[in-house]
Amino acid sequence: MGPMMTARPLPLADCEDVVWFRDGPGAARGTAATLGRRIGLGDQRTAELVLAVAELAANLTKHATDSSILLRVLRRRPEPGADVVAGVEVITVDGGPGMADVTAALRDGMSTTGTLGIGLGAVQRLADTFDIHSQPGTGTIQLARFWPRSAPPASTIEPAVGGITRPISGEQVCGDAWAARADSGSGDRAAHPPRTSPADPGPSATGGPDWSALTGTRKPRTYTGVRPGASAPVDAAVPGPGEGLLVMSCDGLGHGPLAALAAQAAVNAFRTGTGRTPEQVMEEVHRALRGTRGAAVAIARLEPDGRVLFCGVGNITAALVNSTGRVNLLSHPGIAGHKMHRLRTQEYRMPAQGNLVMHSDGLSDRWGAADLAGLLDHPPAVIATGLLREAGTRRDDASAVIARAPR
Repeated sequence: MGPMMTARPLPLADCEDVVWFRDGPGAARGTAATLGRRIGLGDQRTAELVLAVAELAANLTKHATDSSILLRVLRRRPEPGADVVAGVEVITVDGGPGMADVTAALRDGMSTTGTLGIGLGAVQRLADTFDIHSQPGTGTIQLARFWPRSAPPASTIEPAVGGITRPISGEQVCGDAWAARADSGSGDRAAHPPRTSPADPGPSATGGPDWSALTGTRKPRTYTGVRPGASAPVDAAVPGPGEGLLVMSCDGLGHGPLAALAAQAAVNAFRTGTGRTPEQVMEEVHRALRGTRGAAVAIARLEPDGRVLFCGVGNITAALVNSTGRVNLLSHPGIAGHKMHRLRTQEYRMPAQGNLVMHSDGLSDRWGAADLAGLLDHPPAVIATGLLREAGTRRDDASAVIARAPR
């Protein structure tokens, strides 16, 4: 993975009001209109959103099998100090048959059924952001975002992190969640001293003052250049230089409203906390989950030089993935909010053109880099949706989150 350095803050967006339409995608039109009006999209922009959703839903009904539409609100702060801007994101996913020629499908007037719909080309023009991935025999994923006309241009920059959640069949709320935030190094360092560990035995090998003897703690370990594909345990991990990206995946125990409450408590603690390393953030989330069902939680920190710090508790699958392979990240048994063993941080190196992938056990972990072939150049939310289609089950809440550096 190349350097994550950028002149502007990492582009991130928060998701809320997630609504799935599985059996009757046509019902998504009314919800799209409601969301657009509620967030202040404006009458004309809301009408364009509804028109695009109607076209996408009609295409699913006519052409696709096992199809769904996802609607959700995105909120982001385009620039430091700017007001938060809200928009609506539409994602469609189906199980086939897929498009043999995506370019032709986006051409105005293209129709395989002789209908007079506005066409995907018009949807592409109406949306501020539009992306499509289609593979014959597998299916199609489409993403469209709609921001107010008054939104700053920075609103349309692709977020560095994208994810998806889907409740178990029969439930309206999901007990899984994900979140991301940037760490610029301005947090309260004094509030998070290095964890205390036994002193190192013997005198200093360099002949200088013995850190352990003087302080009673082990000297914080700094980045030592772990090779791609390898890992190393880190005691008293410290953040590296530059702006880091913290990402969390959370699976509240069970499903339904109580699991959703646990997941939301984890998200709130993650967003408002001051922890800078995965271990520090995990401790904050653990405290916030006391009194709830608890959750499986995984937290990663991506740094500009490709360093990745990871701390996981419970059965969240996490991996570093590129087009040639997958490196699994190590989690440990436990339940955040209830019982955790001594936290351990692992250090990894992001591979070239790599992505961080984390998902709950609502997805099988029996997937490989080949299953994401063709998806890795698309937005993170599209990758997450493709992984959900390939590996998700209907027997549990499911979530996946993808993180990478802006390119």
